[in-house]
Amino acid sequence: MPTAPAATSRPDLIRGIRRWDFVALIINITIGAGILGLPAKIYALVGAYSLVAYGASAAIVALIILCFAEVSSRFSGAGGPYLYAREAFGPLVGFEVGWLLWVSRLASFAALCNLFVDYAAYFWPAAGVGGGRAALMAGLIVSLTLLNLVGVRTASLVNNLFTISKVLVLVLFTGAGLFFIDWQAFSFAVRPTYPSFSGAVLLLIFTFSGFDVAAIPAGEIQQPQRNVPFALFTAIATVAVLFLLVQVVCIGTLPGLATAERPLAQATERFLGPAGGAFIAAAAMLTALGTLNALMLTGPRLLFALAEQGQIPAFFRATHPRFRTPYVALLVSAGLKLGLAISGTFIYALTLSTIIRLTYFALTCASLPVLRRRYPAAPAPFRLWSGGAVAALCVVQCMWLLANSEAAAARDVAVAAAVGLVLYFLFNSTTKAAGK
Repeated sequence: MPTAPAATSRPDLIRGIRRWDFVALIINITIGAGILGLPAKIYALVGAYSLVAYGASAAIVALIILCFAEVSSRFSGAGGPYLYAREAFGPLVGFEVGWLLWVSRLASFAALCNLFVDYAAYFWPAAGVGGGRAALMAGLIVSLTLLNLVGVRTASLVNNLFTISKVLVLVLFTGAGLFFIDWQAFSFAVRPTYPSFSGAVLLLIFTFSGFDVAAIPAGEIQQPQRNVPFALFTAIATVAVLFLLVQVVCIGTLPGLATAERPLAQATERFLGPAGGAFIAAAAMLTALGTLNALMLTGPRLLFALAEQGQIPAFFRATHPRFRTPYVALLVSAGLKLGLAISGTFIYALTLSTIIRLTYFALTCASLPVLRRRYPAAPAPFRLWSGGAVAALCVVQCMWLLANSEAAAARDVAVAAAVGLVLYFLFNSTTKAAGK
């Protein structure tokens, strides 16, 4: 019996992502679609209680991150939550997690791509509709695909630049906006309904997500068993403070927040004039672009990991002979992202992604006590105090949020899971038949 999870990386991948590169990657993924579009959506649901909803979702995510930190510290290979579920619950559950995680990456990318186009329409109205919208999305996805094709180190350095830029923009937005806040706008007299509040928290889980996929390219991270837990805590602390301040400024400076299409740009236009609004709109596009690049880097590694474990056709684990990147998985993912982005909308794709995330959040947390019992002689490098109790609480929280999710989106997630199940058995039967 093994004493630790078998999770090593293939030798043809390059460990080009360093500790602070990885912190930047998580921040870059997290500061994206949510903070650009959700301040208005959440305010429309629960008003000033959106600040309470931010606090509740941050607390839930913090507990989940603690579980992720222990579980991820046991592994050094590519795959993230897929690898954890496969080791804890077997190939079938692992495949479903990997499959749904990849689908959620497609949905997240599509949501952010649509938001990018919304902000681009601030400068070029034709980009928001018809052929202009499709052309902008196609050019964007082709460019990001080529960037990530030429090497993980190049993509990582570009990611760092995006991360620094978007953090500076949010610091400038909140730093300036705090001087113009109308504190009378914060009214807590009318309490939101239970469905509205739980729905707000569900959407905000998406805002704080990013940590869950950052470990997917662990096969390309230097010392992942040490650097993944460190990066998780550092990144989430940074974004939690920024997100709360952004919501405060939006509520205090934009009276029509509930119906705003581009809340950050419209808020800035009110307290800094048209030039300020244009600057934030351009910065929002840069912010979205950075997260899209991070998603393009991480998502295809799921297909690579599934192929590496022999659960999908082997050609998905092919790496480019010169750039050493998983180019087949990258190209396939890019094509599907383009199709979903053109056909989808921001809120629907966001909700779909959030439901999938909650599913594998629960499974990752549940894997913590399983791995502890299975490998008592090999404790995790990072060990969570009262880990079993924290994991159980996280699973209950995820189930509560799933119970309050939209029926249509939950149905579509179930359909995606069923498709994954069919693919799993088809591939396994084909593999067995070929081996006879």
